[in-house]
Amino acid sequence: MTGFRRFSLALIVALAAAAALADGMTPGQVARLRSVSAAAMSPGGGALAYTLSVPRLPGQGEDGPAWSELHVADVSGRSRPFITGKVNISRIAWTPDGSGISFTAKLEGDSHACLYVMPIDGGQARRVLKHEADIGAYAWSPDGRRVAYVAQRKVDESRKKMRERGFKAKVYEEDFEPSRVFVASVSPATSTESAGDARELPLEGSASRIAWSPAGDRLAVQLSRTPLVDDVMMFSRVDVVDVATGRSIGQYETAGKLGDMAFSKDGGRLALIAAEDLHDPREGRLMVGGAAGGALRDVVPNYAGHVTSIAWQDDDTVMYIGHEGVWSVLGKVDADGANRKMIVAAGGPVLDSISLAADGQSAALVASAPDHPAELYYMKHGDAGPRRLTNSNPWLSEVRLARQEIIRYAARDGVELEGILLYPLDHEPGGRYPLVLIVHGGPEAHVSNGWNTGYGRPGQVLAARGYVVFEPNYRGSTGRGVAFSKAGQRDPAGKEFDDLIDAVDHLVGMGLVDGERVGVTGGSYGGYATAWCCTRYSERFAAGVMFVGLSDVLGQYGTSDIPHEKHLVHVQTWPWENWDFFASRSPLRHVEQARTPLLIVHGEDDPRVHPSQSLMLYRYLKLLDRAPVRLVLYPGEGHGNRKAAARYDYQLRLLQWMDHYLKGEGGAPPTEELPYDLEQFETGS
Repeated sequence: MTGFRRFSLALIVALAAAAALADGMTPGQVARLRSVSAAAMSPGGGALAYTLSVPRLPGQGEDGPAWSELHVADVSGRSRPFITGKVNISRIAWTPDGSGISFTAKLEGDSHACLYVMPIDGGQARRVLKHEADIGAYAWSPDGRRVAYVAQRKVDESRKKMRERGFKAKVYEEDFEPSRVFVASVSPATSTESAGDARELPLEGSASRIAWSPAGDRLAVQLSRTPLVDDVMMFSRVDVVDVATGRSIGQYETAGKLGDMAFSKDGGRLALIAAEDLHDPREGRLMVGGAAGGALRDVVPNYAGHVTSIAWQDDDTVMYIGHEGVWSVLGKVDADGANRKMIVAAGGPVLDSISLAADGQSAALVASAPDHPAELYYMKHGDAGPRRLTNSNPWLSEVRLARQEIIRYAARDGVELEGILLYPLDHEPGGRYPLVLIVHGGPEAHVSNGWNTGYGRPGQVLAARGYVVFEPNYRGSTGRGVAFSKAGQRDPAGKEFDDLIDAVDHLVGMGLVDGERVGVTGGSYGGYATAWCCTRYSERFAAGVMFVGLSDVLGQYGTSDIPHEKHLVHVQTWPWENWDFFASRSPLRHVEQARTPLLIVHGEDDPRVHPSQSLMLYRYLKLLDRAPVRLVLYPGEGHGNRKAAARYDYQLRLLQWMDHYLKGEGGAPPTEELPYDLEQFETGS
């Protein structure tokens, strides 16, 4: 065979292989994506329980959020479905003896979420605990004979009857029922209607998290003064509770946001993910204290990252997942802060959570990668790294995905920043492409080098349509330590949003982006950024899609469910202390500059960012009539869409708006009609 013929044959094979792959992701494929949401390692280390998020298909049957199924895998990767279909399994854990998997769910015949146990050797799930309200967080006693759980008291019958008779007035932020802590005897081996008489513990406040000490005599309980979101976020505390009396016998010295907690295996210490101080935007410090409460010690001081998940390996060693920049790591450290060691370095799958076997030698992890959403991973002592066990979207291997890489750039004041870039699917060197800048919310959040495509951030779909997609971790983002996450404080829409403009300039300077075809989108604080870019920096953007975003910082203080959080970890100034400052940092103040076509989208029931934020911006822009604007509201949706139809609809609207103004004819808004193509979902998943 001649060299030319060999080359031709190789070319034909390569072209045939490329043709076999689907040409980039589609909105319908995004709507089908499944992902592992939680995992628990069995005490013996031989099995991994996990929940699988299975989206409902748009337009097919009853609309609603994704289902959550229970599956179990062995360490070889062989997985068995345990409870599937139209179910919502949550809060999975293993019974202390490893004979079953406990979870909360509202199954057939239940009026509230109950506690169930699924035998690992097969059979039906057994309800072991029922309460007069939904069971929330829970913890097993070490001997498996009792459960401590969080729930509300039974609704007062007299009040219930009055509501049935039409008296439905609500006293705002006063008409609530705290979540209490109860302890009940249970028998996982037998089905019981009430699992004995539950005992309410006489604790002050509303409970949210709970942990049981290995000795069985104490609980650690996170409590806030009320169940209001603002109080839970900013003013929670951790009490040590005597199980016998139900009374608090100690309290840890904390301030600000709190995360997961766990007693050491000997019960001598408590590890807690916490904030550094009251003004720390995100819990992310690994704190350890004694079993009786008191002072906590940061055992990874000055950490240039954020701890997201913890588990005790033995009496003295805590394992943790840390997010560092766009990567994650798995490390461990002694309870006194000594002997810190890296187990899994940055550069692999982005780890989200960890669960350890009883001997601390094997782990179940949830992680994602640039080419696949979150899956179940396994790792045992001595392994070089975690091994993926599940493949929840096997069809994804047949889809040609855009190249994803990390981009680093300098802000105008010299601060080094980074983000995640997706190249157009058919990118050719030297070509300039339209850009969609996707701004994350928070701002105390960050984008990692894992799977980043979803209904509100359809990166791979945009790349398949010929766009450059960039998601920057602007100052104020997490993943780089407390100082960086505080870098935007007292300066809303200041340097943090200048970082976005600097990102655009960098990409234009790379010769990759057409500076005249730049779009911006984001949700929540990312929606605030979008509104700012489309008003204050309107000359830089040709299209914008604002989702559940802010337009009036003054109004946000008065209508949000987290005003103290906003004050303490963001602005640190009250509106009445500087009216003009707040007005100047509001997109509404700059609407006269707006020339960017803006699609505004909001959930009608949003408690975090009130829909009035979108209504006001829409009305001002409509009255000025200097740029195309459209407002879309979703009934029954809150701070982000949960139901399948609304998620799919939003994705299609975002894509349509960007195509129309960045690649199409522009001018007046595009048609209100959308190409739903619901037939593609009729064959099921």
